[in-house]
Amino acid sequence: APLVVMGFPGPWKIQIIFFSMILLVYIFTLTGNMAIICAVRWDHRLHTPMYVLLANFSFLEIWYVTCTVPNMLVNFFSKTKTISFSGCFTQFYFFFPLGTTECFFLCVMAYDRYLAICHPLHYPSIMTGQLCGILVSLCWLIGFLGHSISIFFISQLPFCGPNIIDHFLCDVDPLMALSCAPTHIIGHVFHSVSSLFIILTMVYILGSYTLVLRTVLQVPSSAGWQKAVSTCGSHLVGASLFYGAIMLMYVSPTPGNSVAMHKLITLIYSVVTPVLNPLIYRLRNKDMKYALHHVFCGM
Repeated sequence: APLVVMGFPGPWKIQIIFFSMILLVYIFTLTGNMAIICAVRWDHRLHTPMYVLLANFSFLEIWYVTCTVPNMLVNFFSKTKTISFSGCFTQFYFFFPLGTTECFFLCVMAYDRYLAICHPLHYPSIMTGQLCGILVSLCWLIGFLGHSISIFFISQLPFCGPNIIDHFLCDVDPLMALSCAPTHIIGHVFHSVSSLFIILTMVYILGSYTLVLRTVLQVPSSAGWQKAVSTCGSHLVGASLFYGAIMLMYVSPTPGNSVAMHKLITLIYSVVTPVLNPLIYRLRNKDMKYALHHVFCGM
């Protein structure tokens, strides 16, 4: 039997409001991130490692929201709210590896900023196009291979009902709750791997920006100081939003949290953060603003 994804139950008017808000957020996410990709692709001045990383990050964000939001939007107007097992596991498989890939991209972006600010003279010789390509490839590779074994074992569990998922996507805990076999070991392995990825990447990002801050505080020029703080501050805001939400969900999950709270936290890191990223990471940047203006006025 197909699975029933409950989504956001409530009166029809509330459903319409939720649908409208999430649709707008989805459109803004696609538009903002596609604009960044086009700007980097068409403006040769942005063919530098920092902007190549940002364009790849935008590409990731587009797929990250697309693997969950369209199905969520359809469910608002669906009477049955069903999804096939294969559709559910396809969503599950892409959702977690893309989230893990985002963690590694945030690490690489932190490394790029560390090199640019702490070792500006050596930056061009270290952060070459070849190294940038290798780092981008590693992000995708580790992200998709990291959870593959545990996701495979979860997909092999026997599911005997009930077939109702009280969530708006196929998350790990609601899925394993449907199994009629013990899931303690698999659940523990999955959360351990997730926690390891999250904690290691978060510690690395914090360490990188601590070194950046220490270097910035020694800069005598107020203009250079402001530029560095502006760039790294925006990166830290984006990383903090994302990591704060996923830490609550997967590193220190509280059993007492209500289903509604779980949905809200998931909504923050899966829908809200991607729409803020074009503003946080790119649109505050003068070079990117100029490139976007140039590209769209030229079109």
